[in-house]
Amino acid sequence: MTLDQFFAKLWNDYTAMTPQAQRIHDAFVADGEAIINDHVAFRTFDRGPITLADLEPHLLALGYTRFEPYDFAAKKLRAYGYLPPSEEQPRVFLSELKCDELSTTAQRIIDGLVGQIDAARVGTPEVMWAGRLWDAPSFEDYQTLMDESEYAAWLSIIGLRANHFTISVNHFQAYDSVEKVLDKVESLGLGINASGGRIKGSPDVLLEQGSTLADRAEFTFAGGQVEEIPTCYYEFAKRYRASDGRLYQGFVAASADKIFESTDVRGARHAG
Repeated sequence: MTLDQFFAKLWNDYTAMTPQAQRIHDAFVADGEAIINDHVAFRTFDRGPITLADLEPHLLALGYTRFEPYDFAAKKLRAYGYLPPSEEQPRVFLSELKCDELSTTAQRIIDGLVGQIDAARVGTPEVMWAGRLWDAPSFEDYQTLMDESEYAAWLSIIGLRANHFTISVNHFQAYDSVEKVLDKVESLGLGINASGGRIKGSPDVLLEQGSTLADRAEFTFAGGQVEEIPTCYYEFAKRYRASDGRLYQGFVAASADKIFESTDVRGARHAG
């Protein structure tokens, strides 16, 4: 599988789950902008056959190299950034939930999910857009996870797929700042994640980021209960040059911590 094929599959799955992304993409194209993907991000559990270590080989096989580790103590996450084989290709951010830091009840729910995974399905890159590899949890279990980790709740029902794509603001002409991009997105009637401020980061940390609030869709939970929950979102990033003159390639943990909240229904209410 080529890198282009990999990202085409990811994009098709992502836009099916995130209709706002295609709207945003098309709106900027209509204004004459070129859409370059800065990075995509994935979420997973550190349990069963879908740990970060299990999924990483698919990225390495595509020519990616592990770059920097990140830790999000409050959200109980660890992550790595990955650099593509050539600069014009998207970076990847892969995180996993440290399940041991959750309650025994939450761990039992997660173990029940990952215990259903057919390990053979993890052996090909298609796992990165496979969605849920287990039966839908009950809404009660979803809420139990939500009380401890929005990340865990999201993953329990959404499964493995691109959590977000990211437009590179560096490649825009007219919309040459994250603020201009966010204003345009809001003009389409879409909400912005305001947790930690509309714009996360600054030129001082060499990266500015903003994002939409996640789309929402109806899901059928175990027992037939149907609920509308957050799915995926679109991010926007502008990178700055370091003292060596090279464009910053990494991620800023403090900013990423707030970007995670784009899928949090509680954060969405707070953000407006």
